[in-house]
Amino acid sequence: MAQTPPIPDRESWPTGLSEQLEPLVRRVLAPNPSPYTFTGTQTYIVGAGREVAVLDPGPDGADGEGHVDAILAAVGDARIVAIVCTHTHRDHSPASRPLQAATGAPIIGCAPLAMEDDGPRADASFDALYLPDRVLSDGERLSGDGWTLEAVATPGHTSNHLCYSLVESGALFTGDHVMGWSTSVVSPPEGDMAAYMASLQRLHDREDRVLYPAHGPQIDNPRQLVRGMLGHRRQRERQIVRLLEDGGPHAIEEFVGAMYKGLDPRLNGAAGRSVLAHLIDLERQGRVRIEDERWMIHA
Repeated sequence: MAQTPPIPDRESWPTGLSEQLEPLVRRVLAPNPSPYTFTGTQTYIVGAGREVAVLDPGPDGADGEGHVDAILAAVGDARIVAIVCTHTHRDHSPASRPLQAATGAPIIGCAPLAMEDDGPRADASFDALYLPDRVLSDGERLSGDGWTLEAVATPGHTSNHLCYSLVESGALFTGDHVMGWSTSVVSPPEGDMAAYMASLQRLHDREDRVLYPAHGPQIDNPRQLVRGMLGHRRQRERQIVRLLEDGGPHAIEEFVGAMYKGLDPRLNGAAGRSVLAHLIDLERQGRVRIEDERWMIHA
């Protein structure tokens, strides 16, 4: 992950208000800012007619206090016909249940994934209660009054991660796969660096007009940004190999100290998980090995 900027003030990113981004897309920001979520989780309302979809309903409980009410206020008299999730980290999918209870709308999208996660932050653990009414496969479509969403499989951040293309406008909702403020954490075992890189390449090869991430500002230059993200990950891999070639065996924390100068200490755990994901990928390639919790070049 890259060095992250400070969280902006609330006047710039108002919580709970409906913001019109384009004719078919509105955004409502959840009240869960953190060093990992930036200003918070962004819920998108898709559609301008009688039927709408709610994409990434966000957290529940204290981190999501008032968010479901804000979504319902933004939807108004329209009917929610789908509650759509990109993946099942706890800052994305838990509010699907109270929203379903309030509206009767089906939960549609990514597959369930319930497992223990020893990742860097509590809010990134998986939503074990997520139970979709319908799971979308790559390329499957979901439609309503004047809009069509198409699932785009993008494993890597998690194995069940989906992006969604808004066919009518050329927009792509990218969840945590591509964000406008930082690179995504790839945390094994569910985070897989090889899969993440392949998914990035897939998005680079598309022709989306704009990307709407779950965290941070919209991305108006998709291919340029994704190309930079691919280059950044390759540069991190080269750093790891150089450190092992020049300095001998390293533990994870030693990589973090050498590679992430000036990083907010609260993000050290996340950086370590992404380093581990790179090392696992290099190990699969036969380039490195581990012995007594220290990584070294494969002789």
